Amino acid sequence: MIPSVLPTYARAPLAFERGEGSWLTTTDGRRFLDLGAGIGVNALGHAHPALVAALTEQAGRLWHVSNLYEIPQQQALADRLVAATFADSVFFTNSGTEAAELAIKMVRKHFHAAGQPGRTEIVTFSGSFHGRSTGAIAAAGSEKMTAGYGPLMPGFVHVPFGDHDALYAAINDNTAAILVEPIQGEGGIRQVPDQCLKGLRDLCDQHGLLLVFDEVQCGMGRTGKLFAHEWAGVSPDIMMVAKGIGGGFPLGAVLATEAAAAAMTVGSHGSTYGGNPLGCAVGAKVMEIVAEPAFLDEVTRKAGHMRQKLEGLVAAHPEVFTEVRGSGLMLGLGCKVTNTDVVKAGYDQAVLTVPAADNVVRLLPALTISDEDIDEAIRRLDAAASAVKGAGA
Repeated sequence: MIPSVLPTYARAPLAFERGEGSWLTTTDGRRFLDLGAGIGVNALGHAHPALVAALTEQAGRLWHVSNLYEIPQQQALADRLVAATFADSVFFTNSGTEAAELAIKMVRKHFHAAGQPGRTEIVTFSGSFHGRSTGAIAAAGSEKMTAGYGPLMPGFVHVPFGDHDALYAAINDNTAAILVEPIQGEGGIRQVPDQCLKGLRDLCDQHGLLLVFDEVQCGMGRTGKLFAHEWAGVSPDIMMVAKGIGGGFPLGAVLATEAAAAAMTVGSHGSTYGGNPLGCAVGAKVMEIVAEPAFLDEVTRKAGHMRQKLEGLVAAHPEVFTEVRGSGLMLGLGCKVTNTDVVKAGYDQAVLTVPAADNVVRLLPALTISDEDIDEAIRRLDAAASAVKGAGA
């Protein structure tokens, strides 16, 4: 008999009832060190006092009115995002998937309004992940996500990650945009080198294409910059944001330049819940904290500390791990053993990690994680690696 909750997740046998900072407590009282942060969502950790206060204050005043009316909290957050980024305009969603849908629509609407309705193709990369809607899975194109869901939305051209020749060959008169994650998260913490991001910007400028960055997982301070593309010194035309922007509250956004967004006029897109007062009140507080240069500098410092410790972990367990990859506090452990074995061994050591493709274990801790908790995490990962090694001996 099918369970009351649709069984689309292979859930771990853990149920949490409380969280504080980088720690979670189960319903039976066990404490776990959380290096997953809800898959990079809880950017400021669990139950951050400033976010609790922002949500509580707004909840006592107004929850929802819809976008039929002006929403001051939405305007305030949009102003913050525009002031801190390349963007001229922002549309708020509830998730990264919804942000992907709008980004796709915005690209195609842009060229239709420009009198080039045939330019509809969007180039994407193997290993990418842009959400679970029909449009988003068509963009990623992997068989794992698309099998059984056809016919898929047309208009996406998939090229191998890192294959420059295939990328150049994919550009034609019908090409509208290139869509890329500066760091692939679900794909296994695969980083696009800075020079390649610059090359993508040049390629788009050369051919009159829009450059779309998916920073749902790598954005909002995760790499030590507010957004990962800033390290390369380039800007997109459109950017998808979610996860960390709400600090745990469902919130997403599409940021765009005026030129890219100009065709999105009244009635061209909408959302019932997107940009509601609750989400935007929390998001504004997240931005207030995360966008501070001192906060981002501290993320970079802690990231260096954590990476150094992880390099030592890899060196101590060459039978288990191959490498450390990633940037900032978006890190991955390449594995020789099956990555899910490492994740499960971590449960026994009360440390939470996240599996990813390419046989990688993802580490996406709260940006507020302390040095002491980083050190404790390494000790627990060391014990987990020893257990996996022992089980395989």
